[in-house]
Amino acid sequence: MSGARKRIRLGDLLKNEGVITEEQLQLALKRQKETGQKLGRALTDVGAITEHDLHVLLARHLGIDYLELSTLQLNAGVINLLPEAQARRYRALVLHKDHRGVLVGMADPSDLFAYDEIARAVGQPMRIALVSETELLRTIEVVYRNTDEIAALAAEVDEQLAEGDVQLDSLLEDEQAEDAPIIRLLQSMFRDALKAAASDIHIEPDDRVLRVRLRVDGVLQEQTIEGRGVSQALVTRLKLMSGLDISEKRLPQDGRFTIRVEDHSVDVRISTMPIQHGESVVLRLLDQSANLKQLDELGLPAQLRGRFEKLIRLNSGMVLVTGPTGSGKTTTLYSALNEVNKPGCKIITAEDPVEYRLERINQVGINPKIGLNFAKVLRTVLRQDPDIILVGEMRDEETVEIGLRAAMTGHLVFSTLHTISAPGAVDRLLDMGAPPYLVAAALHGILAQRLVRRVCEHCREPSQPDSHQRVWLEALVGLEQLDRCEFMRGSGCNYCHLTGYHGRIGVYELLELDAHLTDVLRADPRNFGTAAATSPNFRPLVHCALDYARKGITTLDEVIRVSGGIVAGAGGSGVSGEQALEHVVEPVS
Repeated sequence: MSGARKRIRLGDLLKNEGVITEEQLQLALKRQKETGQKLGRALTDVGAITEHDLHVLLARHLGIDYLELSTLQLNAGVINLLPEAQARRYRALVLHKDHRGVLVGMADPSDLFAYDEIARAVGQPMRIALVSETELLRTIEVVYRNTDEIAALAAEVDEQLAEGDVQLDSLLEDEQAEDAPIIRLLQSMFRDALKAAASDIHIEPDDRVLRVRLRVDGVLQEQTIEGRGVSQALVTRLKLMSGLDISEKRLPQDGRFTIRVEDHSVDVRISTMPIQHGESVVLRLLDQSANLKQLDELGLPAQLRGRFEKLIRLNSGMVLVTGPTGSGKTTTLYSALNEVNKPGCKIITAEDPVEYRLERINQVGINPKIGLNFAKVLRTVLRQDPDIILVGEMRDEETVEIGLRAAMTGHLVFSTLHTISAPGAVDRLLDMGAPPYLVAAALHGILAQRLVRRVCEHCREPSQPDSHQRVWLEALVGLEQLDRCEFMRGSGCNYCHLTGYHGRIGVYELLELDAHLTDVLRADPRNFGTAAATSPNFRPLVHCALDYARKGITTLDEVIRVSGGIVAGAGGSGVSGEQALEHVVEPVS
């Protein structure tokens, strides 16, 4: 214990050990004075020593262990022995508890004041270990979730509703009762969702419990809350916030509202649906405080990005972005708009709903309740002298025809479609009644996309394909290429919630309609899928995904998952997987 609390002069220690020179120390001291950093951080910033070597040497001098947090399995109950505010303030984390007391990881074990305050907070015998400050701060963001707080607040709401003399409607309609349990419960749920970077919150009542599930990186994470009464209170409160009818429990309803959570302004789209044990609610979250991604941040391969940038800088024509729900289509389109948003260009959008606020762009929110649909907005937009028009989605024949004709009359039109491939988008337009000649004349390019999960960089390790994956790979790239493929996987750690994945990246295919494809479309639309699959500039999405797997960015499992049914990028185009493979399979460069 005393060894952990001795005072040291870090600069002298490193010089005496021969690790740094006097010149490096003075350079670090100058940086420390300019930035206010601790000396250790300044030394690593100027390149005098690596963070790992610094920690190993310092731990040896103090007579304590140096632990890598990414290798530890942490317990939420143990972590919460030290409140989050103190963990952040003192740069510490409770790592383990046993009959001897607790083991606490500290970024600066020589901080005597922090040591005493932590010991007072945990209230039991304490041992310490040295941990990386960078790893510590990253781990704090992950492990301090609001699950215990949510459960406690839910129990408080359930108890309050069980008293019998409490009227649910009067309890929930009190807009000023910010300290009411139901308000605090919702705030805690939204804070937890933002910490986890969730895209959706699912609230699902069961027979005896309430399930709250967050969609993180496309996968649901579940928390179970005791008490069915909480569900009714939550749903009613959310309906009030979004202006829905709280008395209507038999029909689905949709709405939206904006909520402020700490420093974040979050737009929420709400969808309710009657189920066996009450009403299921899904909340789609859009953090307005998050920065809009640039095109080079989306994961577009360099060559494909160059071609796409040429398309979005055309003077007229239509450019479509396709993919299933949640595949990042809107993010891609907004990034494209941001790229061409200049003072000399007038841009008008018709969206349902408006998801990002962009300066200089006229954004119109669709409102079917008052008859403000895409077609009506588009007719008005054409009289507003726009250069670029964005239509949130091509949903019906009227919208498609107006959009295509606008693209032929000097406007550049962006829009989305729900199709599984780029060639399939043409079939979808034809199915909605668009004449082949009009599609051929107006449509210039189609970008199809998916999102794949990234391998967690903290627990990534080499991985070999299993027998089923080898068969799939052999059919795609050939046996010769297969033997040169190297893949990675995540073993699971604290940073990725033991999933092996953290974050997502887009994978893409781009189909440009050249003279040959437009001729085929005009002459015989049934052959368009085959012609598109054999187009020399068309590279199926599955190859883009496989490139990322070979670079260790994603896993082979993810490649197979997102490309299921579209092995050759021909899904929806009338070409079978076997036929398309004959045309487009090529070794990955």
